[in-house]
Amino acid sequence: MKKIGCICLMALLCAALFVTGCSKKAEAPAADPNAPVTLTVWCWDPNFNVYAMNEAVKIYRRDHPNVTVNVLDITDIEQKVTTALSAGETADLPDILLNQDNSIQRFIQTYPDAYLPITGKVDISQFAKYKLDVGNYEGKNYGVPFDNGVTATFLRRDIVEQAGLQVSDFNDITWERYIELGQIVKEKTGVSMVSAQSGSGDFLMIMLQGAGKWFFDDQGKVYIKDNPVLKRAVEVYKEMIEKGVVLQVPDWNAYIASLNSGTAASTIQGCWIIGSIVIATDQAGKWAVVNTPKFATVDSVNYSSQGGSGWMVLANSKNPDIAMDLLNKTFAGSKEFYETILPSSGAIATWLPAADSAVYSQPHEFFGGQKIYEDLMTYAGKVLPIKFGVFNYEARDAVIRAMAEVLQGTSIDAALETAQKSVEFIINQ
Repeated sequence: MKKIGCICLMALLCAALFVTGCSKKAEAPAADPNAPVTLTVWCWDPNFNVYAMNEAVKIYRRDHPNVTVNVLDITDIEQKVTTALSAGETADLPDILLNQDNSIQRFIQTYPDAYLPITGKVDISQFAKYKLDVGNYEGKNYGVPFDNGVTATFLRRDIVEQAGLQVSDFNDITWERYIELGQIVKEKTGVSMVSAQSGSGDFLMIMLQGAGKWFFDDQGKVYIKDNPVLKRAVEVYKEMIEKGVVLQVPDWNAYIASLNSGTAASTIQGCWIIGSIVIATDQAGKWAVVNTPKFATVDSVNYSSQGGSGWMVLANSKNPDIAMDLLNKTFAGSKEFYETILPSSGAIATWLPAADSAVYSQPHEFFGGQKIYEDLMTYAGKVLPIKFGVFNYEARDAVIRAMAEVLQGTSIDAALETAQKSVEFIINQ
């Protein structure tokens, strides 16, 4: 019995050793924090967003040299993402992408499992609140804010002076007065006052936000047919086109070319356009910045916003924590980063500590020594808030179609009524 007991004891010990050995083999090795990691980022505009992300990567790689980031210039991000997510094919999507503020809600509500909340991963406590609201859904935030999109009239000083006007003639004015001044510039110089992409809704949206109105009312109902501000915006833009104030161009590249070549005397756009304006180095000192026109007959202000965006991390990322860390230590945590990108791109931060930087008070030689960033920050503080809604793009596209119909002879009321019905049909499907 003792011999059997001894044998049994030995068997138990061997079994224990075997189990212990197996359990040690089953343990996954600790991840090497210095192992090579590659992230992919999708964004657009090489002079603004692509440039900014590349500068962020330079700063991040000082302490994380093992991280490589491929920043791709993708002009049709939202279309590509929608196609991929609708088909459930996410393998080729990036780790990080840039999303426009006016469509973030649409994406996170339509594809709730496709994006990772940044709450607890990225310190967003020091961003302007209105920027955080666009990325908040059910108590979690999904977007790291970037530029604020405040608009201004970017003006060719030399061209308006050739027409016998001054830059100050364009500050604190109405859209109606802008048309009058535009006609003077066209008559005296042969240059159109402003350029715009054909089929774009930028002007209409800038006008709407200047009055604190949108395509939806405060209850989220479609507000197109009986929206007096929208009707007035269509009337004004129609007049701008008919009187030759607007030079319509076919696409984005042609739009930028119209600014850089001097075939338009101004643009009214979000401040992010600075990055594309300053690449024409031969025009240094010839530009100036004033605020945005407002309506003469509708309650509105000389301040608006166009664009604005935020960085989002996709759930398909193989390195989400590193993607979050990159955003946290640059866009949400580096004053140096914002000081670097501001002069070249005009990327006015919504990360509040950046505004304390002396860079914001520096004269900008390209704009004749004007302290444009101080002016733009002042404008930004006066922009009226709006709510975009989940169906913002459908409403925008319907209104753009309505504008095209109006230019072809359809009455404004009839075109806006059709647009209203179109959006309501989509929502009720």
